[in-house]
Amino acid sequence: MAQNANFTLELTTPFDDSRPIYVSGSFCDWLPNRAEFKMKKVNVGHYVFEFPKNFKVNNSTEYKYTRGGWGQVELDQYGNSPLNRFMDNQTKTKQDYVPFWRINGKNFDENLMPIVQTIQDFEMPQLKKKRNIHVLLPSDYYLTDQRYPVIYMQDAQNLFGEGSAYGNWAIDQKLAVLKARNKGDVIVVAINHGEENRFDEYSPYKNAKSVGLGKKYASFIAKTLKPYIDANFKTKPEREFTGVGGSSMGGLVSIYAGLMYPEILGRLMIFSPSLWVSPKIYFDAIEFFQPIDTKIYLYAGNNEGQFMVENVQKFKETLENQGFKKQTLDFKVSIDEAGKHSESAWSKEFPAAIEWLFE
Repeated sequence: MAQNANFTLELTTPFDDSRPIYVSGSFCDWLPNRAEFKMKKVNVGHYVFEFPKNFKVNNSTEYKYTRGGWGQVELDQYGNSPLNRFMDNQTKTKQDYVPFWRINGKNFDENLMPIVQTIQDFEMPQLKKKRNIHVLLPSDYYLTDQRYPVIYMQDAQNLFGEGSAYGNWAIDQKLAVLKARNKGDVIVVAINHGEENRFDEYSPYKNAKSVGLGKKYASFIAKTLKPYIDANFKTKPEREFTGVGGSSMGGLVSIYAGLMYPEILGRLMIFSPSLWVSPKIYFDAIEFFQPIDTKIYLYAGNNEGQFMVENVQKFKETLENQGFKKQTLDFKVSIDEAGKHSESAWSKEFPAAIEWLFE
């Protein structure tokens, strides 16, 4: 039910600058910078807008905040576009909060992008191969004596920069968003997948579809790559500061690496794991996993197939049923009702996982 009221919006934001702020919505055809909907700045990070007395407020009136254009629109704390807001006809003053803003069409500050160093043809003795390794360092890495947690991630070709034909997680941009909030100070070691050998390298067990090189691949991460990274970069080498992560088959081999090397890998980022490939992994989780202060972030989308969410929940329950205490084994499960098996979905989830795993 619409009503006439002296309806006021009150906005706070921690990222303030010289750009004005406007209210835009269905009431102004979503034009982002109408002068009559410009907010009044009452203090740093504090804005107010009072609608005219004849403005009709109802619960279906949608709106958003902009800094003068859709390339300057509000974002959530992880740099993602939030849903439209709705007005409330039950109150006279509605208080809102905007944690982040687009800057000239981008959802990140280019000055905070991580420094990328690529190690060409790194030896993988367990697999008798060579592989490019990419090390993403915090933007101020060389300006401080700080030491950093490390996460080893699979499928580097899909993670940053131009990405691949399958898409891009844009973790470099997401790390910049976290950096703007003084979060996410972590070194990401991104390992190129093996192209046509990807399925074999990420499969922990030999079966009709795979020769099962996952055990050797996990050993490469724990026994070869991690010692090199610790020796050449400012890391926190302890297991509680060391993670492994990936999606799909990369998520599966990351689970296996965590099961096999809990004394080395204490943080697991598991997105949409291909658990259907290796049912034996549930047995190994019971027989071999001995967590010591281990945190596991599990993500699945409801639009990833009939059994994705079910399998992820089964994996969690398998570990929980071993009777580990919460301080020994800590889970965070994120189920996206609209989530698909895609790089864009994993990109959206990445900063939340990093923040929780290494808080």
